[in-house]
Amino acid sequence: MHIYSTGQWVLLFFFYCFCGWIWESCYVSVRQKQWVNRGFLQGPLLPIYGSGAIIILLATIPVEDDLRLVYLFGMIAATALEYATGAVMERLFKVRYWDYSNQRWNLNGHICLSSSIAWGFFSILMVRFIHPPIARLLICVPAWCVDPLALALTAAFTVDAVRSVQAALDLRDVLGRLTEENEALRRLSRRAEVYAAFANDDLQRFRERTELEKRLLQQRIDTELSEQRQARAERQAERKARAEAAAARYKAAKLDILETVSDALAACRDHLDSLPDMTSERLEVRRAELAEIIQHVQERQAMIRNRPANVYHRSLRILRGNPTATVREDLREALETLRNLK
Repeated sequence: MHIYSTGQWVLLFFFYCFCGWIWESCYVSVRQKQWVNRGFLQGPLLPIYGSGAIIILLATIPVEDDLRLVYLFGMIAATALEYATGAVMERLFKVRYWDYSNQRWNLNGHICLSSSIAWGFFSILMVRFIHPPIARLLICVPAWCVDPLALALTAAFTVDAVRSVQAALDLRDVLGRLTEENEALRRLSRRAEVYAAFANDDLQRFRERTELEKRLLQQRIDTELSEQRQARAERQAERKARAEAAAARYKAAKLDILETVSDALAACRDHLDSLPDMTSERLEVRRAELAEIIQHVQERQAMIRNRPANVYHRSLRILRGNPTATVREDLREALETLRNLK
């Protein structure tokens, strides 16, 4: 196997990134029955494929004449890369972009036996059939343009990677924020229920008005029925408008629930004086508790009301490109909320 210069290795990396993007996008699009711009980056590159191809080539250079060793070394190198990449990305972004948890003989969901076996066969296919013609083509590229081309591609890749990492960090923050909001909303509703019951309010009616899940489910059904009447082939601007509208409805639902909670708490406060066996000391304690809860509700309303509509856009792009992405248990509700906005 030819020993390449640094610039040639870089060109090979981007070439296999592009090939991997074509394969993954076509495969996932067929399964999803709609076009999916697959991957973590915004551009047509999948670094895991480029990195996998390069590490397989590097690992098999000393043994390229022995197919058994090519299989073994390529399988080990690619599996190690896949595990390290999956673990690091989940640790940084709190999202698992691929998950083998349902496969037999998996390790933490990042790798599995069937995937490793496939990497071994791919290594043979790569070394013996795919790479040789690519290598001959690469050698024909004039030496004077290899490094400038590699530098230009690296610069574009770096810009894309920085933006994509920031988008992934935004997705992580959005998931955490939605999870915290949903939990805070339930907590405030439960505390308001206690005071509503304490003030002889209609507890069942209050629960029905403050049940976030029921509201979101009805909104999801309405949205899906509306989307069925629309053409599948929509422009990106229309999809963005739908996401903004869904986000606005989601925000309005939360604000409506918080307003209901606030009204119920105010009603409880107005009824405190009329409750039996209410001493002045107990009355002050109850009033202080209610004032604290009402303040929390108002702060939460202000936070949700001031959030810009486009805060979810980059997160939705990542989810559209990774439709099978998963998260840990405590973030799943937030992930499903975001998916419903698509």
